[in-house]
Amino acid sequence: MNNHHRSRRQVYPWLAAALAVLGLLAGSLSAAESQLGQKRGKVLMPIGDATEAMDTLYPFFRLAEEGYEVVVAGPEARKYHMVLHEVPPNSDVPWDITREMPGYHIQAVAAFRDVKPEEYAGLFLSGGRAPEYLRYDKDLMRITQHFVKENKPIAVVCHGIEILAAAGGLQGGRRATTVAKCALDITQTGGVYVNEPFVVDGNLVSAGTWHNYDTPFFKTFVQKMREFAKP
Repeated sequence: MNNHHRSRRQVYPWLAAALAVLGLLAGSLSAAESQLGQKRGKVLMPIGDATEAMDTLYPFFRLAEEGYEVVVAGPEARKYHMVLHEVPPNSDVPWDITREMPGYHIQAVAAFRDVKPEEYAGLFLSGGRAPEYLRYDKDLMRITQHFVKENKPIAVVCHGIEILAAAGGLQGGRRATTVAKCALDITQTGGVYVNEPFVVDGNLVSAGTWHNYDTPFFKTFVQKMREFAKP
């Protein structure tokens, strides 16, 4: 009997210690969950039919990982078709430019006309064929011009430069990169095309294509948003 009580006394301290550690872990997890629940702010992502899947989906998840709420907006609040753009590596008849193939779909939760840009910490302009027609949307131009005028962080990749160019966001010699076939969208609207994978000019962070997402592109954009948010 005494041995039994002695054994219990020896075990209980270990049990108490284990429970204490579990309590600390639970507290840490709760704190982490609380931090994740507190979003840093909202990032607006304009999209439309023929938005490029890799251009769009990677930042959609990457920026959420940093604690931002990524709000997808389109001409209407509905589901849109995404596409895949690439130069086929093994084609009997070579391609000089990218070929377009069907991709995933993405839901726009807001229409451009209902977007209040002052509520957003940053603007992310993805590529694909969508910017060719989105740049004619007056509400999207209003939104984009807000970010330009207020010097708020803007990230742009590939054909997304067409939206920024149409909004006058490259005037005055702003430096940016894009896919080579869109270089004229920069130079003909007052900007300077820089043939580099990744370029920073003030509040503007640009990447040539999604293949250049391995540069400091996202880290720089996130840092710009954090700096802009400081009082």
